[in-house]
Amino acid sequence: MSLRRFDVAIVGGGIAGTTFAAILGGAGLTVALIERQPPAALKGSAYDGRTTAITFGSRKVLEAAGLWADLAPHACPIDDIRVADDASPLFLHFDSREVGDDPLGSIVENRLIRKSLYKRISATATVTQIAPATVASLDTSGSLARLTLADGREIAADIVVGADGRDSFVRAAAGIETIGWAYMQHAIVTIMGHELPHDNVAVENFLPAGPFAMLPMTDASDGTHRSSIVWTDHMDAVPLYMKLDLPAFEAELQSRAGEWLGRVWEIGPRFTYPLQLRHAKRYIAPRVALIADAAHVIHPIAGQGLNLGMRDIALLSELLVDRRRTGLDLGDPMLLKRYEDARRMDNIAFSATTDILDRLFSNDIPPIKLARRMGLGAVNRVPFLRRFFMRRAMGAAGALSRLGRGERL
Repeated sequence: MSLRRFDVAIVGGGIAGTTFAAILGGAGLTVALIERQPPAALKGSAYDGRTTAITFGSRKVLEAAGLWADLAPHACPIDDIRVADDASPLFLHFDSREVGDDPLGSIVENRLIRKSLYKRISATATVTQIAPATVASLDTSGSLARLTLADGREIAADIVVGADGRDSFVRAAAGIETIGWAYMQHAIVTIMGHELPHDNVAVENFLPAGPFAMLPMTDASDGTHRSSIVWTDHMDAVPLYMKLDLPAFEAELQSRAGEWLGRVWEIGPRFTYPLQLRHAKRYIAPRVALIADAAHVIHPIAGQGLNLGMRDIALLSELLVDRRRTGLDLGDPMLLKRYEDARRMDNIAFSATTDILDRLFSNDIPPIKLARRMGLGAVNRVPFLRRFFMRRAMGAAGALSRLGRGERL
């Protein structure tokens, strides 16, 4: 079989991989996007109930790349975030009006994100979708990276980018080790219907077994008010909750949601997945770079997983596009080192923060419980601290790439 040549080969056609391909392809780079699943399964409209929190910073990246307009009609803004510790009267309230006119973030259904991204890359002449396909081997010993697929096809590129998730083939093939651990928690994800409108308010209630998050969604076509649920609990308890019949599961939802949304019910379906922290010891190898979950997996306690990946994508896109305009090698080791150095500390900081928050709040130890409740109340009373935490959560603080500032490449 003949060898096909590209500027960039991306392994992994999920949200991170397709976003990266769309940005690079839109800037004129030739891209191979390799994905194990059939395209129809990824860009289909089947309802699966999963959602993604897109921060203000990630929205700026998508806007600058021309990708937000298709998503905006389906995005529910987050205007307020309320953080509570079980039944404590002390809480933390983030109000978007304190930091500007934009929402803190938006909630969008994953199926609509995928559908929009695949529509874009299908219309981009410089992006070639190779799916379903499995990578069998990776060779970076020569002047180009070479990928051999399971069916014998061969692909060459200046650089291979691993966007293939927490169990990344590219990471393993490049000999990059990880550090981390599994939490004794699993997450249950579903969609909850409710009697009263959510008013664009997101709620995260820290319970002894883990946080229970209610994230506002757009109303269904029939007018049903909806919220996305991310319910973290002990790994031994989650299988029992997953087996509950509908009335029993809805009773559990109601007990955790409280009465502020009125009567609640499950729209479903339910999903569950184990929680872990995993961080690649390196983000790069010869002619290889890792982005998103292939580089770092964090606890979903702050909803920052994909948003950290968006910052990876924004910076690496900028470096590669600028490099291509000079006509120089995209796999240059110095370029890859710049990417790793710029993204590593931000990702480590968020990984550590989410880990500490989970350990601090997912327990019922009286002295710790008292200290954290007083801490929530104290931060809520200090405006500059509230604004600091909001800007961090929005992805609007620290060193930002051009895309992160809303500038086109």
